[in-house]
Amino acid sequence: MGGGVLRKEDPALVTGRASYTDNMKLPGMLHIALLRSPFAHAKITHIDVSAAREQPGVLAAFTGEDLADEWAASIPCGWQVTEDLKTPDHWPIAKDEVHHTGDAVAVVVASDRYKAQDALEYIDVDYEPLDVVLDMEEAIKEGTPLVHEELGTNTAFFWPLEVGDVEDAFEKADVTIKQRFIQQRLIPNAIEPRAVVAQPDPVNGGVVVYSSTQVPHFLKSVISVINGIPEHKVRAVAPDVGGGFGSKLNVYAEEALAVALARRLGVPIKFVEDRSENYLATIHGRDQIQDVELAVTSEGKILGMKVDIKSDMGAYLQLNTTVIPLLGAFMYCGVYTFGAYSFNCTGVFTNKTPTDAYRGAGRPEAAFPIERMMDMLAAEIGISPVEARRRNFYEPFDEPTTTPAGIQYDSMNMQPALDRAIELAGYEDLLAEQQRRRENNDPVQLGIGFSTYTEISGLAPTQVSVNVLGGPGLWDMSTVRMLPTGKAEVVTGTSPHGQGHVTSWSQIAADTLGITPDDVEVIHGDTDSAPFGRDTYGSRSLTVGGVAVYVAAQKVIEKAKKIAAHMLEASEDDIEFEGGRFSVAGSPDSNVTIVDVCGAAYLGNDLPEGMEPGLTGDYFYDPPNFTFPFGAHICVAEVDTETGKVTVTKYIAVDDCGPVINPTIVDGQVQGGIAQGLAQALYEEAIYDEDGNLVTGSMVDYMIPGAPEIPHMILDRTVTPSSSNPLGVKGVGEAGTIGSPPAVINAVIDALSPFGVTHIDMPASPMRVWDTIQAAKNGGDA
Repeated sequence: MGGGVLRKEDPALVTGRASYTDNMKLPGMLHIALLRSPFAHAKITHIDVSAAREQPGVLAAFTGEDLADEWAASIPCGWQVTEDLKTPDHWPIAKDEVHHTGDAVAVVVASDRYKAQDALEYIDVDYEPLDVVLDMEEAIKEGTPLVHEELGTNTAFFWPLEVGDVEDAFEKADVTIKQRFIQQRLIPNAIEPRAVVAQPDPVNGGVVVYSSTQVPHFLKSVISVINGIPEHKVRAVAPDVGGGFGSKLNVYAEEALAVALARRLGVPIKFVEDRSENYLATIHGRDQIQDVELAVTSEGKILGMKVDIKSDMGAYLQLNTTVIPLLGAFMYCGVYTFGAYSFNCTGVFTNKTPTDAYRGAGRPEAAFPIERMMDMLAAEIGISPVEARRRNFYEPFDEPTTTPAGIQYDSMNMQPALDRAIELAGYEDLLAEQQRRRENNDPVQLGIGFSTYTEISGLAPTQVSVNVLGGPGLWDMSTVRMLPTGKAEVVTGTSPHGQGHVTSWSQIAADTLGITPDDVEVIHGDTDSAPFGRDTYGSRSLTVGGVAVYVAAQKVIEKAKKIAAHMLEASEDDIEFEGGRFSVAGSPDSNVTIVDVCGAAYLGNDLPEGMEPGLTGDYFYDPPNFTFPFGAHICVAEVDTETGKVTVTKYIAVDDCGPVINPTIVDGQVQGGIAQGLAQALYEEAIYDEDGNLVTGSMVDYMIPGAPEIPHMILDRTVTPSSSNPLGVKGVGEAGTIGSPPAVINAVIDALSPFGVTHIDMPASPMRVWDTIQAAKNGGDA
């Protein structure tokens, strides 16, 4: 662990030998395509699929009414965040009414995907358009049209939190700082769109579901519920998965639909979405209005904080829609200690694609306001952004410490991370160059943006996920088994889709068992071979699943020590284990190897009395607390004041995720996260017109940065072990996405501060930046 072991997954992935869901070809397999509503809100007054059934290669076509008897339950939301949560029916195919553009109204089954898509043109549908609800603040006003008439409201839930005396903090404040922030709607864009193959089992009435999913274990359970199949007759398999970023942390209508049609028709059914369909029918991310207020002393010390957010649910509640804004509820305080905090969240229905987890899932939304407001605080008090942060940091700690939001951080030492970032950036030289440009009225101004962030990872202690947030238990499980020849198999409940679990879990097991990573096989992503798990999301895999691997391997060694003591005719207390060899303390020549012990364990003829043969360890790990990685990011950006174009010239990230298992994998995760954070800050935004049509419905209109837009990154780390788990590890998969948006926007505003600019919404596109400069020059809001 900690070494630069090359990723074991990569040879297959980079030589075309990976197996994705769309690669699957099963005997008799048919393909489906879905007709989707062009209206954001409408009644279906007439639908006729008979002409589609007559098209070449078409085997069947169905409406929502045709399939109504296939469903044992509506598509569920997994988090009952309040007792009065409003949950609308969400059927795999709409029956009477559509609630967002892209809602499916019919399905065609054909011999290939393209014949199915062509036949959609022959389906006749009449719609009666209804009022469209798009604006969250309008949606919750009295008398506004309803997204779901049967609910009687557009408010899905209201969730409050208050810790300390907030009003007293604001009464004592010398300064109050208030700002509205917009977290724009984003589209995840995994490189592989969603795909599913459902294969019926005619013998036992069950089904195998192959899906490009992050969550095969949840898929198994939810398909059982929706389709009314006993859970033990559902097998879910995640083959190689081309990214997810949270968009595949879900169970979708098309998965349930493929299962229903496979069982109905008795043949395998495949669905693969195209990119435009992905933009309409796969979840979106973010989409919040945030009103935030700080109470501050004249010396720049924070006394209290108020947060009020409205979070767009979209038209339906997907698996995690309700909990995403609440994952950030405890994190708006950031890396700063103060006495009082309040948070209110209103979940709002609109006629848009549902929102759900997108990389960071509530944590980027929380880090952005506090990091922006630290710069606003600095400007108000007349100190530097660095000094404003230092005055409010925690003192270093390595034991659980209570935060303003009432939870406990596991460990933190922010000062060295910030100091190192400043050193790597060459901060004094940057300030000198910035001053030179300002004095010369250079049209290209230089900005320096800071972000000192923390995030909540390692989802999740079951007492929190169940008792506080109304969700499932989020433990994880591993089995480690040594084979007779001394090789090892690791069964994990995590389900990787780019994170490198096969490599990292091999490293953990190899170090613990005294073998090499090449002697370890990692088994994952199939609920038959890995029946227990809670899958991969929320920077949880290492801190929950990886720790489960470590403890299971320790249990193997505990049993192996007993066998070794028996073989060496010594007391178990005298047995030492190092480098794959058991020896007697004080007599290193008296030893046996782990291979010798494995052979004895499976031969079974000379084991300690009462011991079963074999050498296996099982462990369900339920973390006692989250983990809280942190870091200091600095963005250096040039802003062309004549065109509004922002160019990030250098990006420095010093992150602390505790002890590192594989540095290359960590660097890759940080780099990818920063790229997605830059994308939100400067480029990406899902936009709807007044009728609820997605205007940014393809990559022509939805701006995704390419390699030329990604800056040079300087990465480093500090190491502060977590107090929450025996490895001391913390998550890192979302760190870059959390730390980077405020760093970038702070840099843009810093560059434009000579013009009087104090705020700009994301994305800071050239037009938005130019307009902001003009407004500031003309004395308007900036």
